[in-house]
Amino acid sequence: MQETPQGTPQQPAQPAQPPMGMKPARGGTVLVLGILGIVLCFILGIIAWVMGSGDLKEMKEGKRDPSGEQLTKAGMICGIIGTCLGILAFLWWIIAVVIIGVPSFLGAMG
Repeated sequence: MQETPQGTPQQPAQPAQPPMGMKPARGGTVLVLGILGIVLCFILGIIAWVMGSGDLKEMKEGKRDPSGEQLTKAGMICGIIGTCLGILAFLWWIIAVVIIGVPSFLGAMG
């Protein structure tokens, strides 16, 4: 049997607190919004993009805890992808309406 060394008490893990005067990291929130922007609604992608960009700027300025930088970058990239996919889908819909809808409408008039 292995004995535990004396004098090293085990303390429960506590969540890391941002340094004094810094805003907490929101990387998880930005990542969730970015993923939902891809899957559900590109508006959430826009929100993730804007939040991520602002948070990264605040991290560089030392106003926000940099511990969530990687999650924030990933969320912002997902937000950019979701926004681009949403714009492409919207343009595809417009093209489909113009190509299919207008000729049908003109044919019904004549």
